[in-house]
Formats: sequence, C-alpha cells, structure tokens
Amino acid sequence: MKSLTKLSGLGALGALAALPAWGQEAAAPLAPYTFEQSVNNGDVAWMSISTVLVLLMTVPGLALFYGGLVRTKNMLSVLTQVFAICAVVAIIWVTYGYSMAFTYGGSLDAYVGGFSKMFLAGVDINSKVATFTNGVYLPEFTFIAFQMTFACITPALIVGAFAERVKFSALLVFCILWVTLIYFPMAHMVWWWGGPDFLAQEQTAKLIAEAAGDTAAAEAAAANLGANGLLWNWGALDFAGGTVVHINAGVAGLIGCIVMGKRIGYGKESMAPHSLTMTMIGASLLFVGWFGFNAGSNLESNAITSLAIVNTFVAACAGGVAWMFIEWAMKGKPSLLGLVSGVVAGLVAITPAAGFAGPMGSIVLGLVAGVLCFLFVAYAKNAFKLDDSLDVFGVHGIGGIIGAIATGILVNPALGGAGIPDYLTQPGSLLVADYVFSTAVMAQIKAVIFTVIFSGVGSFILYKLVDMTIGLRVKAEVEREGLDIAEHGERAYYM
Repeated sequence: MKSLTKLSGLGALGALAALPAWGQEAAAPLAPYTFEQSVNNGDVAWMSISTVLVLLMTVPGLALFYGGLVRTKNMLSVLTQVFAICAVVAIIWVTYGYSMAFTYGGSLDAYVGGFSKMFLAGVDINSKVATFTNGVYLPEFTFIAFQMTFACITPALIVGAFAERVKFSALLVFCILWVTLIYFPMAHMVWWWGGPDFLAQEQTAKLIAEAAGDTAAAEAAAANLGANGLLWNWGALDFAGGTVVHINAGVAGLIGCIVMGKRIGYGKESMAPHSLTMTMIGASLLFVGWFGFNAGSNLESNAITSLAIVNTFVAACAGGVAWMFIEWAMKGKPSLLGLVSGVVAGLVAITPAAGFAGPMGSIVLGLVAGVLCFLFVAYAKNAFKLDDSLDVFGVHGIGGIIGAIATGILVNPALGGAGIPDYLTQPGSLLVADYVFSTAVMAQIKAVIFTVIFSGVGSFILYKLVDMTIGLRVKAEVEREGLDIAEHGERAYYM
C-alpha cells in the first residue's frame, strides 16, 4: 500500500541522507530498501499551527474580505455562504473526500483515488503519512486536518465571482458537486504520490530485479513507481495549490459569472464596496493565514519551511507595491482596495512556487502578478463585459496561471531556486535533478492548460445541471431587496 502525502516541497534539501552501503561499492550486491517511520513532534506542532492558520484564512479572513466588498444588503449573505461552505465541505472531506484525494484509485489512479478510507476507515492515532524526507512521517490525522482546510477554502473562493445574485440552496448543491467531481480529482492528480521511502523501495526493487534478469518483477516495480497522479507524473510542480486551488477556483468562478449573467444594474448603478475597513481586516487575516497555507505545505519544519515563509512575505509585499504604483500612475490615486488586492495577487502567484523559488525571484513574481492582475481587473474585465463581482478570476485565476508557469522558471538553482527533487538516482537520498528549462516550463504549461479545461468544462456542466433543476439565480425582486433579508431573514447591521 502506498504511503500518503502531497508533492509540495523538497523536504530536507540541506540534509541529504548518506548513500547506502551498496551504493558505495559497485561490486556489492543490492539489498532491499528498508526504513523506519519517525515522527518529529516539532513537525506535528508546526503542521497543527499551519492547519489553524489556513482555517483563519477562510473564517473569518475570506468571509470578511468578500463581505466588505459587497453592498450592505448582501454582507450577511456572503458571510453565511463562506461559513456554510466551510462547514459542509469539512464533513464531506472526512466522509469520502480524503479518500478520493489521497488513496490508491486502482485503474483510475492517475485521475482520482478510491473509497478505501471512506469515513476514515483504517485511520487511527498510530497511522502515518510520508513527508518529503526519507524516514520522516506525520500522524495521518494531522495531514487529514491540514488538507481539509484546503478543501474548505477552495470552493469558498468561487463565491466572490457571482456574489449578490446566487441562490443559497443552489450554491450549496453546486459546491457539494464541485468538490466531489472537480476538487478531489484535481488534488489527487497533482498531489498523490508514494512518498520518498516508497519510491526508494520500488526503485531498489527494480534495480535488484533488473540485475537478476527478473523482467516481471522489474516491470511490477516500474508500474508502482508510476502509480501517481497524472499531473505529478508529468513533472508539474505545485508547492501549495496554484493549480489545485487558485486556477481551479478562478476558472470555476469565471464560468459561474458568465452562466449566471450580470447583476441587475451592473454598469449603471453604484456597486461600490460597503466597508473597505472590513475588506482590509479580511485581507490582513488572509495574509497572516497564508503562511500556514504555503509554509505548511512543506509538511515539515525545516529550512524549506523557512524559505517558503520568506518567499510568501516578499511576494505578497511586491504584489501590493506593484498594484499600488501602477494604479497610482494610471488612475491618479493609490487606493486601499488596490493595495490589498495586489497583496492577495502576490500571495496567489507565489503559492505554487513558495518552496521552489528564491526570495529575489519571488519579488519579481510578485511584481509581475501585481501589474498583470491589475490590468486584467481594471481594463480586460470591462472589455470582455464580465461581472466577476469580486474579481475571483482576475486575481486567483490570472495570478495562479502566472505563478504556476513561473514556478518552472524560478525553480532553477541558477536563479536562486531550490531545484527539482530527485529521489530515484540514489534511492534513500534526496538530490537536486539537473534543470532543463524546456522540460520544466512545458510541464507547468501542460498543467495549467489541463486545469483550465478540466475545471472550466466540468464547472460549466455542473452549473447548468443545478440551473436546470433548482435554478442558480435569485428572483429579480430578491436581488433588488438584497440577499440578507430575502435568503436568510437577517441583516448584517441593525442601526
């Protein structure tokens, strides 16, 4: 049985394991790879903190960020939508979502996991999952909780694209279908692999079988080495969710705002944010929580974790600075909304590269993301006549695409990157593979194209299915009155 983990970092890059004894003498016979599963309490503590930080991003962070951007009459509806999605998806995750994302899927293993761990069957306080260092493991409950927060925030991001006009019941049904048929398979395709010890075990078995002339055993070991998610096998790098979270949610949001149509009065009436104070508080909580999102994705507390923290910090600041100055130059004034939007754009862009890029490359990435996301939000969105209410695609979709492709460039050690991990050349050791620009970048481009098509087509089908059954959009009179009273019977403010 494969051990469970996600490809999101390089593990202990600075502490490479010594070569096995058989690797030091060419004449020595190969021996099967053996290992122990060691749990470091410091890793568990860091991952527990990271889990709470990512939850902080969703509630209250994302809820307040989005809530402040809508009109007063819809503030409570957005808070309810984000909180409800978080609660519902958490239950789905431990029921069958974790199993679909992080177990062996048989003949469909390249695309989705199976149901062997439905209701967390077989998981107890003694079960473990691999990290990125040989012999270093986490309690499986820790990994389940951390990944649960990713599953919760991703569909909640979509809400902003069609805020102020979606029916609450339709949103819940759509999100249940979306995480099941889009998010869990994407997480599996990008983050499902065997772990370093499993790879060392199968690579060693393959070498032994080849030396003995046992073709069948060699082929079996090779098949096990390839039993990973589709995009993982393509060599796509995604440290913390550029494809799985941001492009996935951004594209789903784009399709949603197109299918649902524009808000009543869009382009004619003022739809200015009702509380940029709330938005700034939400953005700040997102900023803080993102350190758990990115640095926690290393699954260990080591030097790569530190690198991810620095990269996250500087990329976010660069994105905010870039957006602020280009808006200042092109529109005459630097806005608070622009500043916090740029910070989020920088955070989105660095997500897939957080443990692969170097700090200087991360600054450049943040600057580029801040400028390009601003141009899309300020000009391209209007040109395409899109009512993406809170710029989900403009920030998460565009920023995620930029970051995912740039990861293939910034991982290059010559540019200060950490390099691409190589677990197979010397089984039991973590080396840095030779960097080939065309190979690395093409793997990222393929991953981006696949994610856009998979999420776009799949989301469109789900939107239409929900629309044809219970209807996606509230009635015109409900939209004019506001979703707070009409959908939830409450107001955000009683003044």
